[in-house]
Amino acid sequence: MRVLVIEDDGELAEAIAAGLRLEGMAVDTALDGDSGLEHAMVNDYDVIALDRDLPGIHGDDVCAKLAGAVRARILMLTAAGTIDDRVTGLDRGADDYLSKPFAFAELVARIRALARRSHPAVPPVLITGGMLDPGRRQATRYGKSLELGPKELAVLELLMAAGGRVVSAEELLERGWDEMADPFSTAVKVTVSRLRRKLGEPPVIETVAQAGYRI
Repeated sequence: MRVLVIEDDGELAEAIAAGLRLEGMAVDTALDGDSGLEHAMVNDYDVIALDRDLPGIHGDDVCAKLAGAVRARILMLTAAGTIDDRVTGLDRGADDYLSKPFAFAELVARIRALARRSHPAVPPVLITGGMLDPGRRQATRYGKSLELGPKELAVLELLMAAGGRVVSAEELLERGWDEMADPFSTAVKVTVSRLRRKLGEPPVIETVAQAGYRI
């Protein structure tokens, strides 16, 4: 899952991003409306967490410009929690609303819920000797729980969501890493290699020459 956080408080933006990355999400940040719009129009996000009270272009206007123009669901964040504020944000195209201060666990839950509205949850998949369940961030094989890292889980979920379709390394990098990822890096190859090793035999992930990977 890839998330964009548009928040003018730099420390808060980085704190949110760091926490979401620990939850296995790829996260980019923008500190104002102009930068946020540019990020959202260039990259494909699942969810955009948007501060309503942005300097320059107000969050309401950013929301109105993005609604219908991007695939991402929009979660409005604001210190103003009145009914009128919520109605205004929702009227501008927001999909959900969260008042500051908020519990981080609730933020994560709302982001995941919005992402499920864009993409149906990936159901558990039975494999020889075990089960893969990225929705619950679990994988087991031959009675052993596998310890998968955030990127390994992200790749696993993307491959499973493809339903047998071949997913290119470029798509995995675009959807599973943030904008700081080097497009010429071997991050995807290394992550798939680690994932295969942890999943064990018989193999679950197939390499399709010059095309990508599939379950």
